[in-house]
Amino acid sequence: MPVVGFLHAGAPEHMPHLAAALRQGLGESGYVEGQNVAIDTRASDGQYDRLPMLAADLVSRKVAVIAAVGPAAALAAKTVASTTPIVFVSGGDVVRSGLVASLNRPGGNATGVNLFTQDVESKKLEVLGKLLPTAASVGFLFNSNNPAAAGKAKEMEEAARALSRGLHILNARTQSEIQTAFGAFAQVQVGGLVIGSDPFFDDTQRNQLVSLAARLALPAIYGQREYVVEGGLISYGTSLAGAYRQAGIYAGRILKGDKPADLPVVQPTRFELVINLRTAKALGLTIPPGVLAIADEVIE
Repeated sequence: MPVVGFLHAGAPEHMPHLAAALRQGLGESGYVEGQNVAIDTRASDGQYDRLPMLAADLVSRKVAVIAAVGPAAALAAKTVASTTPIVFVSGGDVVRSGLVASLNRPGGNATGVNLFTQDVESKKLEVLGKLLPTAASVGFLFNSNNPAAAGKAKEMEEAARALSRGLHILNARTQSEIQTAFGAFAQVQVGGLVIGSDPFFDDTQRNQLVSLAARLALPAIYGQREYVVEGGLISYGTSLAGAYRQAGIYAGRILKGDKPADLPVVQPTRFELVINLRTAKALGLTIPPGVLAIADEVIE
């Protein structure tokens, strides 16, 4: 029975529906866990320095393919696994980082799904601005341990200038640094907050981020709908479930004999805008009709 190594930069148990989407994609390619394929999971729980060791462990177990989630996980797998096929779900510039030679012709042993996290961050700032037209400044929280974060700060600064908004940028790599950052945002009295997309934030710290934003009455926008389901105000980003499903499909195709070099990197074309009206009411915000009209989901 072939084994798919599932290498995750966050904590997949916090979002089981995404692991289910990976299995769904495998199923669409004819592989069912426990019947004709096994899945061996390794997760770093946001400790990105552990990823090379975890990737090496999967390689030593001779897995048939590694499904790597998160830029740090994808790069760790690429560094350690010179011949093992890799299917990634990654933000950032996958060509510049060296994961693939090009999107259409990946070359090498890796392919997958490239999320538009960098471009989406500036779009999140724009959406938040529509909710907070009088806010003089907003905050941006990111994790510098994430390889995809390299160009985010600069791009956000340019977006803020274009929108004539002040921008306070802070970095958080641990739970305590997240708490410190929120305190700093409150001290400078930002009008709202953009939470950068990151596996550490999205998986292990999602509840903390939503709770801190509520405690400080800070309107915040996130990258995934899971935040809004748990009480966050608004999210804008690609469908992670769709990305995981596509990774499962590609992993199945590789198990059948396809080469990663011949499978073009997929870029999502669907973006979700989700709004929690209960949270908006608690914050004293009225969502503009124009924003409500384009929302994909409204939680009342």
